[in-house]
Amino acid sequence: MFELHITFFILIACSYLMGSLSTAIIVCKLMGLPDPRTTGSQNPGATNVLRIGGKKAAAITLTGDAVKGLIPVLIGYAFQQPPANLGVIGFAAFLGHLYPVFFSFRGGKGVATAFGAILGISWLAGLAVLLTWLIMARLFKISSLSALTAATLTPLYIWLIEDNLTLVLISIVMSAMLIYRHRNNIRNLIKGTENTIR
Repeated sequence: MFELHITFFILIACSYLMGSLSTAIIVCKLMGLPDPRTTGSQNPGATNVLRIGGKKAAAITLTGDAVKGLIPVLIGYAFQQPPANLGVIGFAAFLGHLYPVFFSFRGGKGVATAFGAILGISWLAGLAVLLTWLIMARLFKISSLSALTAATLTPLYIWLIEDNLTLVLISIVMSAMLIYRHRNNIRNLIKGTENTIR
């Protein structure tokens, strides 16, 4: 269960603020690229950065987004937070990525940040999520389909590996929000018009 104390709430706030640092926007600005919110898919995420800035910019964005989900959870470990608290801390970073206070609450879809949070909570579950994404990407070469499949299976991985009901519930909410953020991609997948990985 949750342990409610001031340290926990401070960690939640810091996690949200870290998640609110939009790596895609920062990277594009530093590299002299167009604002990802106004170009391509208009999504400030690694896939869109790949389209407008190439592999290097996308790799930096992907790494940054994952790290900002991972670091708050590791800090939570350092402060000896219980698993349920770690789940909330990771979720706060994910929420910050989706609705960043520093960028008018207009964020990305949360795939990499969710992965970083899951990796921090359970490295085995994180590895399972990563392998799921990689296998789907290898087979179908569609980033959104890979993300949707990994998101759908994440609660199952958490349940099998961690057997913690609170973490399972948090992962279900996170996955549902991630899937909702991909609603346009789902429409494109149904139509057969979704972009492929090149």
